[in-house]
Amino acid sequence: MDSVEKVRNVAILGHSGCGKTTLTEAILFNAGAITRMGSVTDGNSVTDFDPEEIERKVTINAAVATCEWSGYRLNLIDTPGFINFMEDTRGCLRIADGAVVVVSAIDGARAETQKLWKYADEFFVPRIVFVNEMDKENANFQQTIEQVEKIFSLDAVPLYIPMGEGLGFTGVVDVLNSRAYVIKGGKSEEQDIPSEMMDDYELYRKKLVEKVAELDDTLLEKYLETGELTQDEIVSGIRRGCCKRDFVTVACGSAEKNMAITQLLQSITLYLSSPVDRFNTLSVTAKNAKDGSEVKLPPEENAQLAMYVFKTIADPYAGRLTIFRVFSGTLRPDATLLNPTRGAKERVGQIFHLLGKKQIPVKALGPGEIGVVAKLKETLTGDTLTDEAHPVVFSTVKFAEPIISYAIEPKTKGDEEKVSTGLHRILDEDPTIKFHRDAETNEMIISGMGQVHIEVTLHKLKRKFGVDVEMKTPKIPYRETIRSTASVQGKYKKQSGGRGQFGDCWITVEPLEKGGGFEFVDKIVGGAIPRQYIPAVEKGVIDKMKGGIIAGYPLVDVRVSLYDGSYHAVDSSEMAFKIAGSMAIKKAVVAANPVLLEPIMKVEVIVPEDNLGAVIGDLNSRRGKVQGMESQTGGTQKIAAAVPMSEMLTYANQLHSITSGRGLYSMEFSHYEDVPHATAQKIIAMAKKEEEEE
Repeated sequence: MDSVEKVRNVAILGHSGCGKTTLTEAILFNAGAITRMGSVTDGNSVTDFDPEEIERKVTINAAVATCEWSGYRLNLIDTPGFINFMEDTRGCLRIADGAVVVVSAIDGARAETQKLWKYADEFFVPRIVFVNEMDKENANFQQTIEQVEKIFSLDAVPLYIPMGEGLGFTGVVDVLNSRAYVIKGGKSEEQDIPSEMMDDYELYRKKLVEKVAELDDTLLEKYLETGELTQDEIVSGIRRGCCKRDFVTVACGSAEKNMAITQLLQSITLYLSSPVDRFNTLSVTAKNAKDGSEVKLPPEENAQLAMYVFKTIADPYAGRLTIFRVFSGTLRPDATLLNPTRGAKERVGQIFHLLGKKQIPVKALGPGEIGVVAKLKETLTGDTLTDEAHPVVFSTVKFAEPIISYAIEPKTKGDEEKVSTGLHRILDEDPTIKFHRDAETNEMIISGMGQVHIEVTLHKLKRKFGVDVEMKTPKIPYRETIRSTASVQGKYKKQSGGRGQFGDCWITVEPLEKGGGFEFVDKIVGGAIPRQYIPAVEKGVIDKMKGGIIAGYPLVDVRVSLYDGSYHAVDSSEMAFKIAGSMAIKKAVVAANPVLLEPIMKVEVIVPEDNLGAVIGDLNSRRGKVQGMESQTGGTQKIAAAVPMSEMLTYANQLHSITSGRGLYSMEFSHYEDVPHATAQKIIAMAKKEEEEE
């Protein structure tokens, strides 16, 4: 077990393609955990090992890689930066003590980076910015720093500055230690700072010392008197400022060329929080599972054991893999733990560190450590595992709701059960996927954070569970209603030898206010219809309303009053009056100015200002109504709009296209509105055609 002060749990964050996985690979190589650097392009990196990741060359699942460097235990979490998979990143930040935010020296901080930054803010995670791709053409360190400060409204304090840019990038200058490092083939050669860089060095050094001095009145007084601080004062000041997020420190280099990675490692170990720092800053707490009182959980080996599960992997062969962080106490193999979240006991067998998909057996895991166990029966992502004697529960991450849905059906008839079983296993590892059978349309519906998210999930279903499905646009849950009042007769009479069938009823239909649902009013007097047949009329009405009148969609917001009718002493029956009620409601709705209603979504879109006009134009073309705009940090605008659901089914792809992947959106159901007449006629015609084909 490692000393708790020497543990660093570090999430690697950044937009897709900025070099997170390559940076993780470079850190592992420099730490000696791997003997050669793999690459995303070649599909042989440690943390992008899923077949979908190798095929698409993008991180889809957060992966943990453990290594040791200079006496420190580093638990790296390579996280997704593609918008469809970011909720996985968010779940991992729940257990991270620090983060390296990778920003491209060419692309800068994109919309995804801003979203990830907000996630890190949500969990109070200290950060270091790593300006990557300094070796690429058009790299611009100063411009990137200025953009970071503008977007995140936080002072960026470089600890290292580049020696040259693009093809001329040769190494970095250590602002704190006043040294230069020329880097060739991953090896650093220490030198004096080149004379042509002294002005830049002195400027950044002054900014660094001033930022540290501003954190403490005593230091500020000393700095104003002497113009300098000691090395120890600066180091401890940087660490304090970083942990409390008073500013963000910056390193730079090239992950692909393995340039300045050891300097970044130095910054991670010196300035990012240990589990002890996090406890002292945030006072990690959980709730007593019995009485709900708050329990402090110090990161001490002999404290009560409390672990939080932040990721689950469903494997059809190895069973469920449970990835967790120990917050307090010590976990040893063959322990019996309690899962208070589910009221279940779990037997823990062998325990492991992770190096991507490789599992490394360990004898114990102490506070701050990240590990994995196999084949727990009940435990899922977000659960707590704890001592039976002192059960506690950690707060869980509330993941965002899915934004896009598709109907699916198996390509092989009879595979519905396999689809359901496989997807429910996948749901164990991905809380942002939702799956259900729509009672109204009888379709199997899968929902996720984007089209790519759903495609990846269905490929996983095929690969892991051997069932292939087709994706289809789901049916829109339209509704029908009426706008006027009508009174009609529903009469069912059948005579075919022997006993006949007779049911006769008169009803009035009238519209209710929006959300009024359905009312059935019995106004029969004088026994025009015997009491025992009135519920049959109501049932006939309700059954017909469920199936719709004009286009096959449920009828809503209607009051039906039964006020007259007649019966036959011999031929009348419940069935006859049920059919009469069904006939009556159909005739009445047609006579009462029926309309089609469509679901309207409340939509929020965050876009760069230079795409604002194009996005608003697109929303207008989708029959959307823009209801307001609000400036956000980092040169973005938030648009609030109300848009029909039918127009939002493919919006994720269109927004990505308009904004080059920089736009983000979320939506939720708002209300129902009338479908425009021309559109309604097309929907009705299509419904009739489908009915005829059936």
